[in-house]
Amino acid sequence: MQDFALLAFVLLLALGAWWSLVTFPKQRDFSKRQQFARSLAEGDEVITYGGIIGKVQQIDAEKGIAYVEIADGVVLRIITAALMQPYDEEEIAENARRGLQRAGVLPEDEADEQNAKS
Repeated sequence: MQDFALLAFVLLLALGAWWSLVTFPKQRDFSKRQQFARSLAEGDEVITYGGIIGKVQQIDAEKGIAYVEIADGVVLRIITAALMQPYDEEEIAENARRGLQRAGVLPEDEADEQNAKS
C-alpha cells in the first residue's frame, strides 16, 4: 500500500510539473493572442506570423478575418489568429541586432556603435 501511495504522489507531481511547464504557458499565450485580436482597430500596423507588415483596413470579427493593406491598393484577407503583434519598428530593429550579435555576424562593439547612432 505504501508503494502505491508513493507512486500516486510521484504521478501527481509529474502531472503538476507538466501542467506548469507546458499547459499553463500555452493557455497564457492563447489569452494574450485573443486579447490582441480583440483590441485590433482600423489603422493599426501589425505583423503576421509570416513576417508580413501591414495596416488593418477592416475587421470582420464574426468570421475572424482582418483585411490588411500591405502596399498601396494591395489588401490581404488574413485570419486574425495569424496576426502576431503590433508593428514596432524599434523593437524589430533591436531584436534583429541581438540576433545578429548572437550569430556572430555583428560584433558587440559594432552593435554598441549602432545603438549610439539610433
